[in-house]
This record gives sequence, C-alpha cells and structure tokens, in this order.
Amino acid sequence: MHPTPTSRVFKYHSSHIFLMLIALVLSGTGVALAAPVPSPPSIAASGHLLIDFDSGRVLSEKNADQRLEPASLTKIMSAYVVLRELKEGNISLAEQVVVSEKAWRTPGSRMFIEVDTRVSVEDLLKGMIIQSGNDASVALAEHIAGSESTFANLMNEHAHRLGMDSTHFVNSTGLPDKDHYTTAGDIAKVSEATIREFPEYYPWYAEKEFTYNKIKQHNRNKLLWRDDSIDGIKTGHTEAAGYCLVTSAAREGMRLISVVMGTSSENERAKQSQSLLNYGFRFFETHRLYAAGETLNRGRVWKGDKEQLAMGLAQDLYVTIPRRRSKDLRAEMSVEPHIMAPISKGRELGRVTIELDSDAIANVPLVALEQIHEGGILRAVTDSVLLWFE
Repeated sequence: MHPTPTSRVFKYHSSHIFLMLIALVLSGTGVALAAPVPSPPSIAASGHLLIDFDSGRVLSEKNADQRLEPASLTKIMSAYVVLRELKEGNISLAEQVVVSEKAWRTPGSRMFIEVDTRVSVEDLLKGMIIQSGNDASVALAEHIAGSESTFANLMNEHAHRLGMDSTHFVNSTGLPDKDHYTTAGDIAKVSEATIREFPEYYPWYAEKEFTYNKIKQHNRNKLLWRDDSIDGIKTGHTEAAGYCLVTSAAREGMRLISVVMGTSSENERAKQSQSLLNYGFRFFETHRLYAAGETLNRGRVWKGDKEQLAMGLAQDLYVTIPRRRSKDLRAEMSVEPHIMAPISKGRELGRVTIELDSDAIANVPLVALEQIHEGGILRAVTDSVLLWFE
C-alpha cells in the first residue's frame, strides 16, 4: 500500500505566470472584469454536443448519449478506418481499386464511379470525404475488408477502442438500418481522433469541391463558405435521421468540435452549429498549463542510485475556462511522502489538481519522468537509518 499523499501548492513557472497574466485586459481606468458566462443557446436538434478539442471539456450538450441514426456521419468512421490502413502501410493512396457492381449501384449521394473501372484510393477517399459518395464508401470497404459487412466489423472494433460504447455500425455509408446507430458523444470521439491522428489528411475535410469523371460536386458543409475558422467535418441526412452536421473550428489557438444531429433542414443544421461554435469561442478560452515531460517537481528518492527524481505529466494539460479567469486558477500537487526505489519511468507518484472557485476542473496523475534503480548496500543502510529517525 502506498503511503498517504501529502499535499502542497506548487509554484507556476514563468511561462505559466504569463498564461495567467494575459487574461488581464488593461484599460485606462484599471483591469477589465471577467464577463459572466450565460447558459448555452437552445439548439433545435434531437441531440447535440459542443466540446473543446484539447481539454475535452463539454461546453454544451443535450441528449449527447442518446442513440440516434447517424446517416452519413457514419463516413467519419469509414474514413478513419481507411486512414488507419494508410498509416499502418497496408494500402497506399495510389493503389487502384476495382469498382464492383454493388458499389456502383449503391443508392444515395455518389461520386459517380463506374462499374469495373479502376479508381485510386486517394480519389475514393476524397469522393467519400468531400462529396459524401456512398459508392466510394462501399468500394473502399470492399477493397480493404473483402466485403462491406466485414468492413463494418472493423469499424466496430475501432469504435470500441475509441470508447464509442453506444455505437454499432452495419454499413460504411450510413444508409438506414435498425442496428446502425451512434450518439453525439461517440461521433465527437472519432472526430477528435481523426483530427489528432491524421493531420496530413485532415485538410481534405475543408476542401469545398472535388471533381471526378468531369463532374464537379461541392462539399455539403455550408459553413465552409461562411466562416474561415471552420475546417470540417461532415454532413449527414436521411429522412429518419434528419439533417446532421459535425463541425470543427480553430480560433486563436482554441479548437472546438460541435455535433448537431436531427435538425429540420440544411440551413438549420448550419445555423445551429454556428450558434454553438460562436458561444464556445465567445465565452471560453483554453490554455495549455503544462507540457508533457516538463519537470514540475523534484522529490527525494530513498534507497536509489539517485537521490532526486524529476516528476511531471505524461500528457499536456489543457484547461478550458471562462474568459478572463486564468488569474483565478489554483494548482495543487499531492506527492507520496516516501518514494522508494526502484522507480519505473511513468509510474504514478501523486496527482496534480487545477481548481477554479474551489471546483476541481482537472485532476491528472503526477508521474516519474525518469527511471531510478536500487542503490548499493551502503545507500540502503544509510537511508534506512535516516528513515528511522524521520
């Protein structure tokens, strides 16, 4: 059993002091007060979610865990699976895919590929991402997994790995099926993973048009034309699912993801998504307080080949807070009182807690940033005596 942690407040580095000071807006008469945060806008949708990409903080939600039909939002996962195959070297962008009759006959939106022709993986991906081509989705699914149903199994495996516990796919397109469902929260997870894991391909989601077979089609995400900060992600529509839109935007170093499902029209899904994004950017700000691997504390190690151990975080720590409140953040660290060697790198030795108005807004493990081996006999005896007196 580990000893009971002790607790103390630790000092910010100069860079962190700067982060807190930039929230102070100076005027001729003094410091501007923090603006109050109003309730989120009322969203006319079956379900919605607004989340910060870096911190994961939910800024607005309604029915985010309710099972809903995803329509073509499904293709976010379909594209994710294909991009994983590319990243792992199982396929290449230049690889040629033979179009089956099933892919050619798939109803709904299409990029107009023709049966028995060869189309590159890159063109099919762009046809699926930009044009929302159902025919492209099926062609890629069959090429990668042999059949669309087997590809759907791959989709479900990735969904499980990403923690999409209320999702089940039976096809690559989003065509209606009683066993094909997801939630706004789950769709946000695969959207976040797409942005984080595939920065070299994510810009395709911002492309406004794509031409194949001399047919030019436009991206159905109307917000790409209305707001330069928006760079994705995907639209969806069926009669049963309504009009859906997953949007991501980046402004001043802050990225938000909004998911709106089950609205009444194309204009409505765009309007509701824009409303969510404007709310998030207007009233909140995101800061990286500490970088992964940054030394936050040095602790005494007993019976080791070194007396001091560097401790920090395994991942960057971001917080999303109301605007102009960074000066009010309080950081506290709890550390094991007696750290005994051996210590493996990455071992949890305490916690770092960030508080705002006495509420914990982040609580993450404090870990060893290096490995400490057991010391020699002399070190063990000396430290045993010191510990006895302590």
